[in-house]
Amino acid sequence: MRVLVVEDDAVLAETVAKGLRRHAMSVDVALNGQEALDRATVTSYDVVVLDRDLPGVPGDEVCRALTGDRTRILMLTGATTVRDRVTGLNLGADDYLGKPFAFDELVARVHALLRRSAPARAPVVARAGITLDPAQRLVLRDGQLIRLARKEFAVLYELMAADGAVVSAEELLERAWDEHADPFSNSMRTTMATLRKKLGDPPVIATVVGAGYRIP
Repeated sequence: MRVLVVEDDAVLAETVAKGLRRHAMSVDVALNGQEALDRATVTSYDVVVLDRDLPGVPGDEVCRALTGDRTRILMLTGATTVRDRVTGLNLGADDYLGKPFAFDELVARVHALLRRSAPARAPVVARAGITLDPAQRLVLRDGQLIRLARKEFAVLYELMAADGAVVSAEELLERAWDEHADPFSNSMRTTMATLRKKLGDPPVIATVVGAGYRIP
């Protein structure tokens, strides 16, 4: 679950990013429209939380540029008249939220857009006796609650959503970590080890040598 927050108010941008990360999302931040476009050319985002009133390249142009791929756009703005909302949606935005906003509502809207960005993924996924609910950050194995850290939850979600297919280490770094992840660190290996331990026996995450990981 990869999200880009585009907001020129650095304090607000980091506040939103930290809040979304607490919900097991990998979040990058762009402080202007050009930076957002640059990031979107190298990273595939599920959702872009986009401030409409940006310096330089305005949010409207960013929205137009990103329309057409699988990325969903949640537009933020202080202008909340019906005309403003209609204009934003006509530009290609998938949802529209006025400022100031309740953070819980922002999270709910992002989760809704995440479900739309990947229609093959069910809101709640189940496999190998494990049930995972991303909206509630809830994981059960054989009916027993399992408490996972954010990265463990994100990795498990990607493996569950793959529906038995192999997910490479590179894909997990791309989807479950943010831009600051060091591909040469042991972070992913450590996270995988603790996740396997918490899931317990019998083991459910298989290592496919030279390819990645899967939940058969």
